[in-house]
Amino acid sequence: MKTPKPSAPPKVRVLFVCMGNICRSPTAEGVFRRLVSAAGLDTVIATDSAGTHDYHIGEAPDPRTVAAAATRGVDLSWRRGRQVSAADFDRFDYVLAMDGDNFRHLAALAGKRAEGKLSLFLDYAPEVGEREVPDPYFGGADGFEHVLDLVEAASRGLLAELRRRHLG
Repeated sequence: MKTPKPSAPPKVRVLFVCMGNICRSPTAEGVFRRLVSAAGLDTVIATDSAGTHDYHIGEAPDPRTVAAAATRGVDLSWRRGRQVSAADFDRFDYVLAMDGDNFRHLAALAGKRAEGKLSLFLDYAPEVGEREVPDPYFGGADGFEHVLDLVEAASRGLLAELRRRHLG
């Protein structure tokens, strides 16, 4: 009997980060995973998400997030919140913050390890005219839809960039 060949580790690792890891970052992870899967790149690009704060460790995403994502064919029911750590900057090639507050928190956490890895997620979607993915937590359903619109645009831009830089 042949011993199965171990699969190669992913070529590129991407981490999406918001404050609590129950709205924006799981949405970004789910949307991006769907694009990666549709492109047949599941074994090449790995994704994860985390929060800068420990408010929701172990919790499922906000039910409004799950419902909004489901209307676009993205299943987030499996995701559980976790807090980002400095070690994530050793494990991931891209650490993408949803807004400036999270960006600053991540930069302070990682120090020099953030160089060349940390950016705002919407840097990959300059056409949307926004720099930050707004937190929909305290708003209505339209906020979750807006987050999905922004995340879908940035995910397409990120995938194009990863193909150009790493998968050419």
